[in-house]
Amino acid sequence: QVQFVESGGGAVQPGGSLGLSCVCSGIRDFSNNVMGWYRQAPGKQRELVAIIYNVGNRTHYANDVKGRFTVSRDNAKTTIYLQLNDLKPEDTGVYYCNGGVSPIWNWGPGTQVTVSL
Repeated sequence: QVQFVESGGGAVQPGGSLGLSCVCSGIRDFSNNVMGWYRQAPGKQRELVAIIYNVGNRTHYANDVKGRFTVSRDNAKTTIYLQLNDLKPEDTGVYYCNGGVSPIWNWGPGTQVTVSL
């Protein structure tokens, strides 16, 4: 059974930074899976914000986070990370990880990020 445990969220002021982690368990051959980070803002649908591929650690970002967020992975620890810099109020939401091509597994609990003065 695939499970995700996200952590590292918190409350910060605009311009602040946070580092998120997602421990992924139960994924067979984790290193060959494209993984992604998703965000669900209050009252909005969940959206994909960052992808990390299984070859060469190539990455892709949503336009509104490009240059501010950095996704990485540690295959030995079956963990993916998301570094959030220069945070803006519109980055507020619950952050989840799942498959990067499509969210094919059950969602984890997510981790809350709140950006406000």
